[in-house]
Amino acid sequence: MDMIACSMFEAGRCMLSRLPHGKDLIRTIEDFCVQNSVQTAVFSVIGAVTSATLGSYDQDQQVYVTYKKEEPLEIVNCTGNVSLKDGQVAVHAHAVLADMDGQTIGGHIFSDTVIYAGEMYIRELLGTPPEREYDETTGLPLWRL
Repeated sequence: MDMIACSMFEAGRCMLSRLPHGKDLIRTIEDFCVQNSVQTAVFSVIGAVTSATLGSYDQDQQVYVTYKKEEPLEIVNCTGNVSLKDGQVAVHAHAVLADMDGQTIGGHIFSDTVIYAGEMYIRELLGTPPEREYDETTGLPLWRL
């Protein structure tokens, strides 16, 4: 059986944050982490957005295919992690969003995804931050553990 690579972390600070109206979701989480010296974390967000940029990874072409929704959407679920890429804080997040009729869409969250209202729970992880690097097999920036 192949060993699955992992790194061990200690639980750090648990923080709650109200996310600012009209700002980009991903950049806001990155800014929060920089301001609070968080290099590794897991988080969840609830709330709503006024527009969203979502995508899925095309495994054959090894590129993200994105699309934009310009309408009010409820954040049904948004989870992600924080690590480093090229020495800088990098946020990786996925979400399921619902429109006014309850129809859902989901995928990888990209900028520009504009916050209407949001609340974030973030759990800092203490240890050596994982660094994202190019993976030859997938073409993705994956953790080097």
